[in-house]
Amino acid sequence: MPRSDRILDGQVVELLQGWGHELGFSQIGVAGIDLHEAEEGLRAWLAAGFHGSMAYMERHGLARARPADLVPGTASVITACMDYLPRAAPADWAAHEIDRLTEPAQAVVSVYARGRDYHKVLRARLRSLADRLAAHVGPLGFRVFTDSAPVLEAELAVRSGLGWRGKHTLVLHREGGSMRFLGEIYVDALLPPTPAVTAHCGECSRCLEVCPTQAIVAPYRLDARRCISYLTIEHDGAIPRELRPAIGNRIYGCDDCQLACPWNKYARRAVLADFDVRHGLDRAGLLDLWQWDEATFLARTEGSAMRRAGWQRWRRNLSVALGNALRDTGDARIGGALAAARPSADALVAEHIDWALDQRGQVGARPVGAAPASRVEPAPPPGSDA
Repeated sequence: MPRSDRILDGQVVELLQGWGHELGFSQIGVAGIDLHEAEEGLRAWLAAGFHGSMAYMERHGLARARPADLVPGTASVITACMDYLPRAAPADWAAHEIDRLTEPAQAVVSVYARGRDYHKVLRARLRSLADRLAAHVGPLGFRVFTDSAPVLEAELAVRSGLGWRGKHTLVLHREGGSMRFLGEIYVDALLPPTPAVTAHCGECSRCLEVCPTQAIVAPYRLDARRCISYLTIEHDGAIPRELRPAIGNRIYGCDDCQLACPWNKYARRAVLADFDVRHGLDRAGLLDLWQWDEATFLARTEGSAMRRAGWQRWRRNLSVALGNALRDTGDARIGGALAAARPSADALVAEHIDWALDQRGQVGARPVGAAPASRVEPAPPPGSDA
């Protein structure tokens, strides 16, 4: 993408924001490309090994903080966010999600993954936005991203005023919380940056306190190796035995830090049908999902972000959740279903099934270190410095 010397004015940014809203985005901003101040933190995070088995993050290194290295000629970054709370979510959606965490036999899938794959949705609409800009200003070099390349998405979002960085590392907004996706358009034209906003976490530390595995090791610092989202989605090996009890009934991702955040009182419903819940994933039971064979899994996760986990990890995750449910309920049907699947399981899943079956001897006794789901409580309304 050859660099352009064109300088576009604030009126173009206003047009972008209007077009973005028409495409379903809740906010559009603009960030500059000088992110050198973020390099030290990125380097320290990688050096600590907090990226776990995500070797690609180390491989890409500081390219994340250097937009013009990733896409030569980049002069500005257009940032975007899109709300994903399903349109039919009840007024007390957070309380409903918290209640399901206390029901061992229920299967909890992170809210963002219950509808269509956000990568597909955002990429298509970001391209439409970039095409519209090109039609207005003339030839334009651009590339669009949404969680799909070495991009410091949160840093760019914060710099362009889409919100501030919460202590759980997610981007928060006073009028939208954190239940939103981020996307970017790298362009070869200079645009005036939109102003950043002030942070409003104050003394609140609910997200750190509620994390079942204590993955948020300090404000603004996440150890992915302990994060349930990483363990159930990105990690392709065995889930550490000491962390399995704390996973509870979460089988794909984890929303606990967001459920505890006061600012998510203001989370907005999606404007797109793409994020409506599919296949009853907001009320599915663990045993129901355990009955899926691989063909069913592939069919029902088609066009879904959940396909990323793959069949083997899906069964691994369910095995852990079923083991926790077996320990907490003593339901013989769970033990029977696990035992029946053991002979045909591959080595990874078989090891997790064996662990799950071992939980029969601990019925009613939560192992040391396991965080009960009831620790998540509805957050109070945020104050001026919640």
